[in-house]
Amino acid sequence: MTTTPASTGVDDTDPTGQLQTTLDLSRKEAMASSAMTTTCDNFINAFAIYLKATSLQMGWLTAIPQVIGAIMQLLSVLVGAWLPRKKIILFGARMQTVLLVLMATLAAWHTGPVVSMLIMLVICYHAMTNLIQPQWRAWMGSIVPQQQRGVYFASRTRITMAVSLLIFVSGGVLLSKSAEYDKTWMGFVMLFLIAFTGRLISCRLLKAMHDPDSNTPVVQTDAFFNTLREITHSMHDKTFRSYTLFVAGMQGAVAVSAPFFAVYMLNDLEFSYLQYSLNSIASIATQFMTLSMWGRFSDKHGNRIMMLGCSIAIPIVPMLWMVMPNFYYLLAVQLISGLVWSGFNLSTANYLYDIRPHHVNFATYAAVQSGISAIMVFIGAITGGWLASVAPDIQTSLNLPLYSPLFLVFLFSGLLRAGVLIWFIPHAEEPDIRTRPQLLKLIFRIARFNAVSGVVLDWLTVTEKPLSSIQENDESGRRADNVEENG
Repeated sequence: MTTTPASTGVDDTDPTGQLQTTLDLSRKEAMASSAMTTTCDNFINAFAIYLKATSLQMGWLTAIPQVIGAIMQLLSVLVGAWLPRKKIILFGARMQTVLLVLMATLAAWHTGPVVSMLIMLVICYHAMTNLIQPQWRAWMGSIVPQQQRGVYFASRTRITMAVSLLIFVSGGVLLSKSAEYDKTWMGFVMLFLIAFTGRLISCRLLKAMHDPDSNTPVVQTDAFFNTLREITHSMHDKTFRSYTLFVAGMQGAVAVSAPFFAVYMLNDLEFSYLQYSLNSIASIATQFMTLSMWGRFSDKHGNRIMMLGCSIAIPIVPMLWMVMPNFYYLLAVQLISGLVWSGFNLSTANYLYDIRPHHVNFATYAAVQSGISAIMVFIGAITGGWLASVAPDIQTSLNLPLYSPLFLVFLFSGLLRAGVLIWFIPHAEEPDIRTRPQLLKLIFRIARFNAVSGVVLDWLTVTEKPLSSIQENDESGRRADNVEENG
């Protein structure tokens, strides 16, 4: 395939400019959909706290969507054996517009069993997100020329980041102002309506985009079952098994405290919604800005030392939240947290790339790691919810001089992280470093970023292969979710 010299990645065989139009529409769609993802990924916990969710309910709110998401990714691949991917994507996106209207209605209602209803809506929302993702990767993989993916998705990510941070700050201001007039519910209604509008525009743009394979399914049935067989075989690899248990264990330990940093800030410290937003942005922006720096460090010193070095700091981060209940101090803690998690995410992703057998699709190994991590996050979040519910009684009975009972959750999470790290150190091997694509080509896009899961990296195979192999790998692409926290 021959491409034009321009950075748009348009094929010379596209004289009508149809693909160029689609790529332009995709950039606009990224701006529109970021209004939805920023709201739903970053303000759901705050909304649940406003609705007076219990500690157990906060744990369920984090736990269940993770498992449902892993299941829906596999279901999406199976459904793709019979339905065109564009239809699947549009169905999922349209369902999300309905769910966002229901969330806005819930915010206006805000009485009765609203937390349980919110959990159900969030589960459905994440189910649709994960139904869409494998099909969206296959679609983008088929229309963005391989040599241009780094340039195109880097540009797309910058647009998404700018819009998302703007909405993040604006959402904090909106909620803070509405709270001043004792109309917080109205602020959440407006946020969800903004998200609805963004997704509605996104649906129209997606419908207008061209799909070269619109009349054929993107995945064959045998490819789905071949993927399942590869998943089984992958766990017989000792190095991969140790790595997977390490990453999943670390994510599960982090999930113990995941929902409760928002609870601590909004309930215990009584931060304004703007302060809450700025605190979260500090970690997310730091991760985004330091990825390139960590990429150079990885190339020079290797991924094992980088992964272990960042892992040593990870158990310390939640402890830092216990030192001082000051907004500016916690802002500094978030900068440290973002720096550490950025290095950890990149090193674990590169490490996975290096330990994968050459004959195995990288996406399959990433899918296994992601699925097992989802199970551990589920267990961790449920455990954290239970511990947070009994923490006040433990503090009272032991007469512990803690500023907040949630410090017991932070402490337990930190100790679990340390335990996982101690177990992994003797199992961590230094793999042979493969010739990897450049940073922005390997990380073909930053899928999303939020206060709970931080920066999540998304992948496409970008090494030189025959076109049929490229399409096969793109179509079975799965996400390498790297869960990191506000601590």
